[in-house]
Amino acid sequence: MGLPELSPLPLHRRRRFLRGQVPKRLLSPTMQGSLIHGASSVLGSTRMDNSFVVLPKQKPPAQGFPPRPRGGPGQPDAGHPGKAMEESFVVVYKSESASDGGGTQLPLSEGGPNSALQLNNSGFHSTITVLQRAFEIATTQTQVEQPLCLECMRVLSDKLDKEVEDVTRDIEAYEACRQRLEGEARDVLSEADFHKEKLKIEEEERKLEAAIEEIEKQNAEVNAELKELEQKSNRFKELEERYWQEFNNFQFQLIAHQEERDAILAKTEVSQAHLELLKRTNVLIDAFPIWHDGEFGTINNFRLGRLPKIPVEWDEINAAWGQACLLLHTMCQYFQPKFHYRINIIPLGSYPRIMDSNNNTYELFGPVNLFWSTRYDKAMTLFLTCLKDFAELANSKDQENNIPPEKRFNLPYKIENDKVENYSITQSFNKQENWTKALKYTLCNLKWALYWFIGSTNFQPLSAMVSSATEVPAVGCLYAKRAPDPKFVPR
Repeated sequence: MGLPELSPLPLHRRRRFLRGQVPKRLLSPTMQGSLIHGASSVLGSTRMDNSFVVLPKQKPPAQGFPPRPRGGPGQPDAGHPGKAMEESFVVVYKSESASDGGGTQLPLSEGGPNSALQLNNSGFHSTITVLQRAFEIATTQTQVEQPLCLECMRVLSDKLDKEVEDVTRDIEAYEACRQRLEGEARDVLSEADFHKEKLKIEEEERKLEAAIEEIEKQNAEVNAELKELEQKSNRFKELEERYWQEFNNFQFQLIAHQEERDAILAKTEVSQAHLELLKRTNVLIDAFPIWHDGEFGTINNFRLGRLPKIPVEWDEINAAWGQACLLLHTMCQYFQPKFHYRINIIPLGSYPRIMDSNNNTYELFGPVNLFWSTRYDKAMTLFLTCLKDFAELANSKDQENNIPPEKRFNLPYKIENDKVENYSITQSFNKQENWTKALKYTLCNLKWALYWFIGSTNFQPLSAMVSSATEVPAVGCLYAKRAPDPKFVPR
């Protein structure tokens, strides 16, 4: 078990309290015998004398018991007032221990057996009280709770012996130093030398005080300057914080404006690309795409013609004729009233009609009789006549615009009456193969007329519009460049 530091005590007191004691909290009736035996084990081979009993202050000492001497070692130390024991102690004769080891017995008095029992109990309790009080005094003086076990007592004793040895060595060292100092020779200054040394030291003191005052003055100036610099530093910090805040706000606004600018530029690029696409786009080309599908010519994906192996429905043929009539009618209407064509086309969707110069109307839709369809044949012939008249108008316009003869507009397939490149467009008494090929050539001529119309009128793309008379020859070049695809040319 660990031991706390002890307060320094004289050696005779330390030995006085290093005996077996029992603390007050361990005094229980069932442990009285064991406590007395444990206290005796602390003292080793010696047993504590049982001759001390506590008597009241008013009771005189018993007869035959000598009083306790007042000048003995049991009296309290004069240096510690208040520490004296208030109890009175008397010495009694030793008696043999009881058979159970539970206490001591005093000689019987004249009271008989009852008096002997009372004396026995009084002696036991007196022993316990003495031990308890001794433990309290030892605990107070040493600041170590008593009693100690044998091992702790030995450790404490060794520690105290070591402290005594240390103190003895210190005393010897102090004594040796004192003797050495007494043996050294002392160099005593004279009065004049002492006065000079004093004046010299006072002069140095005045110089040092002046230097101290100067340093304190400089210190005050430096502190004032430091305070001013701290104020400036605080202002600079505030300005810096305000600057960075404004910088961050400006940076945020700049990023927002840049993002907005990039978005606008992106929209502008998209719009520009869309505009370029629109410039290259013509409503007539998009509305009336003319192409081919094998042996058939097509307009808006509607096949025009019939074959024995591929019997095209009349609804599809009527829709194709309606688209062709609407396209030719649109191009002819653009040049009115300058262009007075003899044939009047009446586009009515899938049921177009054609009126001749005598105001006779012919239906250009089926179904019709394959062997006798004079009105249907007449309507197709009038359509060819109208297309031929439009081609002659286009040629005359190129001639008016001083376009060379080789670049003027001419139909790729020659039209004569009811024939296109020697293939009759009539259906009566005609083979379906020849009729389908004549219709294919007719659509090819119509496509060439459409490209000329786009290159020579306001229906052309904006990039190819004619802005001055000097650009007129370029129109013919544009038209020549935009000739129909050779794949569409019938074989």
